Amino acid sequence: MFETLQAQPADKILALMAAFRADPRDTKIDLGVGVYKDATGVTPIMRAVKAAEKRLWEVEQTKSYTGLAGEADFHHAMRELILGDTVSPDNFAAAATPGGTGAVRQALELVQMASPEATIWLSAPTWPNHPSIIKYLNLPMQEYRYFDADSRGVDFNGMLTDLSNAKEGDVVLLHGCCHNPTGANLNSQQWQEVADLLIAKKLIPFVDIAYQGFGDGLEMDAYGVRHLAKTQPEMLIAASCSKNFGVYRERVGLLMAVAQDNAKTELNQKTLAFLNRQNFSFPPDHGARLVTMILTDSALRADWASELEDVRTGMLKLRKQLADTLRKRTGSDRFGFLADHRGMFSRLGATPEQVEAMRESHGIYMVGDSRMNIAGLNEASIPVLADAIVEAGV
Repeated sequence: MFETLQAQPADKILALMAAFRADPRDTKIDLGVGVYKDATGVTPIMRAVKAAEKRLWEVEQTKSYTGLAGEADFHHAMRELILGDTVSPDNFAAAATPGGTGAVRQALELVQMASPEATIWLSAPTWPNHPSIIKYLNLPMQEYRYFDADSRGVDFNGMLTDLSNAKEGDVVLLHGCCHNPTGANLNSQQWQEVADLLIAKKLIPFVDIAYQGFGDGLEMDAYGVRHLAKTQPEMLIAASCSKNFGVYRERVGLLMAVAQDNAKTELNQKTLAFLNRQNFSFPPDHGARLVTMILTDSALRADWASELEDVRTGMLKLRKQLADTLRKRTGSDRFGFLADHRGMFSRLGATPEQVEAMRESHGIYMVGDSRMNIAGLNEASIPVLADAIVEAGV
């Protein structure tokens, strides 16, 4: 049997991480891996997570299984965080998953079960795991224009034009905020126009929200997903807590199904639990319990929100410093988009050859499509990156 297996394509980001580790230069800069890092290059454990973990250690009485769909308290805490008061519990079904990736996978399997002929529409570009999982499940897939290579902003007219070609029942995968890999986001008016098109064409929105709180704040980052939840007959949401709670290795995710017809809620809930059972049975609970404790305790939540705001504003400061430094180096504002983008990522607009030149000459590691992790920078490395960008002729 094993002799029939074929080698799969190597993960480009994992390969980039390995190359970075093997580089002996002390001045090397890692802008590739999609993990938040502070100014010292460390991915810290948030204060509220530490406090909740200590408290849990003291009071936890069992390590027995949780429910197939996870704990209801986690579902409700996440519903309030992401959807606010836009969705009643009567219209909401959810299942905990191993990270946001697990939620994406479960959502796509639900689509495959309910509507196998539906095409999944993805932004061009998108997070590489999106098309990878869709292809693995052998689901139909199409792209819609999203990123304008000239302005480094959203090609909104192209997006609407492409989605107008989708057929009734197709699924449109949207990034809730902090678009990965570009950093270019829809504004509130654009979200409203997208919602109108989805209704007119009878399309199903599927929102992947992995960076709430990293862009314009917890409330503003949820504008798009909340507007859709208020206006669409039904939708899917895949949520991750890896970034905004810093619990990457705990694998905390949630898949949500929202239906305005609350008669569908019970069936949706049973279906989500069934999918969990088929894939991994019971979801991991430790990280989800920490998140629940933080969101339901006023002191822990306030401390978490304060630290998250420091993370957010710190990345905005780095963005502005890089844009300002490049303005001085080039005498132009062509890199001003870096200050306008939101979240950890921006797509610089460099060619693969220019990305390779920056790696060879300056030890700067970013993905070949020039996606870079802004959180990998600090005040000392910004001038180095700016010099490399100018020298490479980006």
